[in-house]
Amino acid sequence: MIDAAAVRASPDIGLPGAPSLAMLVGMELDLLGAHADRAYPILVGLVTPRPIAWVTTLHENGKVNAAPFSFFNVFGDDPPLVVFAPGDRDDGTPKDSARNVRRSGEFVVNMVDETLAAAMVRSSASHPPDLSETELEGLATAPSSSIATPRIAAAPAALECKVHSIIEVGSNRLVLGIVHRVHVRDECIDPVALRIRQEVYQPIGRMAVPDWYCRSADLFELPRPR
Repeated sequence: MIDAAAVRASPDIGLPGAPSLAMLVGMELDLLGAHADRAYPILVGLVTPRPIAWVTTLHENGKVNAAPFSFFNVFGDDPPLVVFAPGDRDDGTPKDSARNVRRSGEFVVNMVDETLAAAMVRSSASHPPDLSETELEGLATAPSSSIATPRIAAAPAALECKVHSIIEVGSNRLVLGIVHRVHVRDECIDPVALRIRQEVYQPIGRMAVPDWYCRSADLFELPRPR
């Protein structure tokens, strides 16, 4: 807890650029205690924007499953490492993506721009495990180079991944994947410098629940000190 009396006595309060008293003694939430049932909406409302992994996996019958996850990010480059977190269904059974990656040991992260947003959201609906969301949405797929799981052809970028490990912490399931191949739409990358063209590549991001997203077209540059 913040000692309000001590804060008021601080010599910094009131100085230009210093935090105000209201900022320092705002609402405090106990996400492991009294406010545990609000942990999800609070965290996903604060930690924004989040990148979206539209993950394709293979069912044992060969059907392609596609599902979006915003508990996702890149966590390293040596080796290239991504993590996404497929949860459980309401009945406590693992979602299709979680079952498929555990069995096959592979997946593809397809990045999402605004042209794919509506199909991506629709693919989050619960369907029987043997139904293909790519077929349901009429999404063409393209073969991967290093794994059997195909990628979504229209995605601006796709990351072919092999599972490194799966970690379970409480009801959270983290899938760690090593990126073996990256596919990028030609106009989104400088072929000489091998840098992503930020003015062209404009993925959408996930915001607060239930239905908020953002665009990434409004950028600014702020050079780091050297």
